[in-house]
Amino acid sequence: MPILGAIVLLIQGCFAYHALKTGRPYWWLFVIMGFPVMGCVLYYFIEVFPTSRESRKAEKAVRAIARSFDPDKSLREHVANLEDCGSVDNRISLARSCMERRMYVEAISLYRSCLNGVHATDPDLRFGLASALLGAEQFRDAYDTAQALRQSHAAFRAPEVQLIAAKALDGGGQFDQALEEYRVLADTYAGEEGRWRYGALLVRMGRTSDAAEVFRRMLRNADRMPEHYREAQQEWLTRARGHMQA
Repeated sequence: MPILGAIVLLIQGCFAYHALKTGRPYWWLFVIMGFPVMGCVLYYFIEVFPTSRESRKAEKAVRAIARSFDPDKSLREHVANLEDCGSVDNRISLARSCMERRMYVEAISLYRSCLNGVHATDPDLRFGLASALLGAEQFRDAYDTAQALRQSHAAFRAPEVQLIAAKALDGGGQFDQALEEYRVLADTYAGEEGRWRYGALLVRMGRTSDAAEVFRRMLRNADRMPEHYREAQQEWLTRARGHMQA
């Protein structure tokens, strides 16, 4: 029993130290020390858990479950909003909802309907249109839209716009040009997608040794990064490992 008491006291001390270090209200100290087990449990679930990675995962799981019961709820809501008011904001919201459901042709129509008047050169709308065109495999139009955006708003989401342009070139069979775009993205794009697409295109072009070096670089880079980074980039890292093992 003395050992158990010492363990409980140590746990209380850790929670009390956390409360002081993170600037929580002082009354938490009385709760933690006055109620040895329940006080610590309450402190964890009220103060610590909501800001933890586990909480964010739980929230994502809840949203996924909700979508599984009614996957088109938000789409119906956006349609209803647009029927009530055909504003640009409502059309954009519906276009984004269409993109989430891979309804690219519908998204293209909505984005194009917004590109008039004061919104004719809006970079956010043109980015959405380029993304929708790419999703619909209208590669020539996607590339032209991305290029026009790069020329008129060079600083606007530059790596993402360049990725759209590169994927459009890739999808359209213009591999040499796509490779040059991917080569730049391998060093500038946040995350591992740019590097993976560079390596994947090298594989398709028969340059397997160069591709292997790109994939090794990806995996080395990931090993030096925090766990949450590896979790976020899991798709691309898994693909890289698959190429290395092939």
